[in-house]
Amino acid sequence: MTSTHAAFTGSIPEIYDAHLGPFLFEFSAKDLADRVKHKIPPDGKILEVACGTGSSTYHLRQALPSSVHITATDLNSAMLDFAKNKHADLPGVTFEVADALSLIFDDHAFDAVICQFGVMFFPDKNKGLAEMTRILKPGGVLAFNVWDSLEQNKSASIAHQTIASFFKSNPPQFLTTPFGFYDVDHIKDLITQAGLNDVSSHTVSEIIEVLDAAHIAKGYVEGNPGILEINERATVAASVVTKATADALEKAYGPSPLEIEFQEIVFLATKPAE
Repeated sequence: MTSTHAAFTGSIPEIYDAHLGPFLFEFSAKDLADRVKHKIPPDGKILEVACGTGSSTYHLRQALPSSVHITATDLNSAMLDFAKNKHADLPGVTFEVADALSLIFDDHAFDAVICQFGVMFFPDKNKGLAEMTRILKPGGVLAFNVWDSLEQNKSASIAHQTIASFFKSNPPQFLTTPFGFYDVDHIKDLITQAGLNDVSSHTVSEIIEVLDAAHIAKGYVEGNPGILEINERATVAASVVTKATADALEKAYGPSPLEIEFQEIVFLATKPAE
């Protein structure tokens, strides 16, 4: 992962939240919260890593009693500021800038660590998993999800191919990062190496109705750091790429509203009791 692939800056958080959030994150955030809500003690503490614009934070708060405190973190201050402003009214939630590879919290500080679609972006996944394990209490739970492959997420694959078609060489590669870490056996091995057990994986698919192809196309093109790659090359306007992506999506799925299937993989694991 390049530094550009982690640069959710400028207008990206707002576009990301408005044009990708309703489709890519809401169903998965609710699913993740539902999987952990019975595993957290009534007075528990949760650390959320890579909270982005706060979709998972919101659904965790809805699923858990108010006595459970949530610390939502992200490395990217622009994303965290957006989440904090959008969800300022959530009780029992604090927002802090934190690097997943060097967490600022004490050992054994949390009952659960949650990470929605963040592990794929860790430059060192072993280190990130080790850090999340370190701050878990014995018996604590790690829960995170990743996207399945581009092949299993057709709309993202169409967007990736359409974006690349505008560049004769060195096309933008951002979408290969969020959709490029899905080998279940490999991920389970990494979790085990971090010192966790009871590792399980669950494939989750959902069909989402998209009322306007242009809506999600804008998210795929402009609501992520891939837009920085497009702008750096300065050979085509982002609006042209967005329009072509919307057209390609409608060609594949038919006229709006589109019914698009997304597929993710959820991982759960437990820190051994001492």
